[in-house]
Amino acid sequence: MLRRLSSTLLAASMFAGCGGIETEPSAETVAPASVQSQQAPILTTTDVDVAPDCQGILAFVNTSSYATLDQFLPSNVVTNLVNRRATAPFTSLADLSSVPLVGETRLKQIEGGARNRDFIDADCTGIFDGIALSHDDAAAIVSLVNTIDDSELHDVLPDAWNGAANLLNLRPFTSAQAISNVTGIGDVSFRNIRNSATLSRPFEALATALNAIPSNGSYGAVLQRHFDWWEVVTANHPYSRGGPTCFGLEPSSVPSGATIRPYLANAAEVRAEVNSTLAYVNASSKIPAGVISAGLANLDARIAGRSFKGCIFSYADDPWSSHSAAIFVDTVNGFSVLSETWWAE
Repeated sequence: MLRRLSSTLLAASMFAGCGGIETEPSAETVAPASVQSQQAPILTTTDVDVAPDCQGILAFVNTSSYATLDQFLPSNVVTNLVNRRATAPFTSLADLSSVPLVGETRLKQIEGGARNRDFIDADCTGIFDGIALSHDDAAAIVSLVNTIDDSELHDVLPDAWNGAANLLNLRPFTSAQAISNVTGIGDVSFRNIRNSATLSRPFEALATALNAIPSNGSYGAVLQRHFDWWEVVTANHPYSRGGPTCFGLEPSSVPSGATIRPYLANAAEVRAEVNSTLAYVNASSKIPAGVISAGLANLDARIAGRSFKGCIFSYADDPWSSHSAAIFVDTVNGFSVLSETWWAE
């Protein structure tokens, strides 16, 4: 994506904030190739509404002259934007949308202007349902929606069950825009999907590394980020260890024979379960320290202050082995973790 020198942006922003009809600021020139070559993160890693590869949308509004903005927007909208940015630069799409007369249509026009003036390129796919997506964000969303299990998708979209059903019925999709256009998918639900697709990659890398640890056949462990919790909990095993202990489930979702725990899980319980699973296979000696620290830091960021429904249970497929599993699902955004340990004689 095209990059601009920060000092030039700052100077242009100070100049452009004055309002009125302005001459073209130097910020609209392209930075040298050495600056353009700087790489942005591949995926959006925090819950923001502008991907790193789409930051040029904000730069376009913050630094372009009145005359330039007036080529892409009605003059009264430009006046509102220029007057507002004189007090502080815009930092998000939500910030832009707080300006009078700026709604979905105006955001798309701003995106078009930013693309026309080379503030963004193909690395920024565009604005959909209040989020500016990078190309890689969009690809991750399409992949998730096309492969996610029924129960997980409904947990990711707890207040958009019709939207979830429509996604399941209409997939496979080929673009994020097509997903955004599905009936029942709006700003909140689309953002939940984006977050599920992109925000937990370091933890997913840790889970992949743990699952790849070779087993000698006597014990092992599993971590999963994406799974069908209902299928896992209700799977038939020949040697039952008793019903699961579950918490926070809707009455219609409680597995047969389950004991109901009256309180939800919190971040400390989820973290302790993951720590125990890592320790069970001595992961610290088998997985690079950087993968573990990044994965756990990412997990902490995703679970801090959250509440989780789920189940804890044990099972066996023969008399000579045993499995212990725990499932946690965020009650609001569907972020989910499965941990499992096993031994065999």
